Amino acid sequence: MKKIYLIVIPIVIGVITGMFLAFYPQSGDDSKLLTESKLIQNGSPIMGNPSASITILEWGDYQCTYCHKFHQSTLNTIKHDFIETGKVKLVFKDFPLNGPDSILAAEAAYCAEDQGKYWQYHDELYKNWAGEKTGWVNHDSLDKFATTISLDLNKFNECLDDHKYLERVNQMYEFGKKIGIDATPSFLVFNNEKIIKITGNQPLEVFLKSIDEL
Repeated sequence: MKKIYLIVIPIVIGVITGMFLAFYPQSGDDSKLLTESKLIQNGSPIMGNPSASITILEWGDYQCTYCHKFHQSTLNTIKHDFIETGKVKLVFKDFPLNGPDSILAAEAAYCAEDQGKYWQYHDELYKNWAGEKTGWVNHDSLDKFATTISLDLNKFNECLDDHKYLERVNQMYEFGKKIGIDATPSFLVFNNEKIIKITGNQPLEVFLKSIDEL
């Protein structure tokens, strides 16, 4: 099996360093995992133009502090300048590092997807973020978020109580670990030739440079 070469490119912006890992899949097991179809499989609905040549795959946890910060700041610019203009598409995958509450929140988002409102629920979770492991994710709060976006509450609770999407969330977590995801938020920014990994809530400039490189 040919080696997968890792190129580490440090980018210093002020006192903040963004670290990139560029993968060049060629052959063998790793290359089979790092295809676009495998990377986005089982994830969220695609945000943006499905035909966009550049994909941002975000690995996140709804309780994660820096995931929340990314969604409240950097993501808004990326949406406006790149996703809404058709240049980039975004897929979210759950990497629930903060325990059962994070898993439950992830399940709830996919229950909302059953009613065509994944992204509305996803945004509602981050909008109501209240810390890591503080108990803000519970059945009552999840029902409240569902009501806010006008979900059928009976269908939503049946889905949640049955843990319809527990296996899906667990599979995403295991797949993430398999390809080297170990922190949230983490991002794979890629086209059909190159993958750039960004770890943490890096400054907007880091994402802009990644998109420009691709």
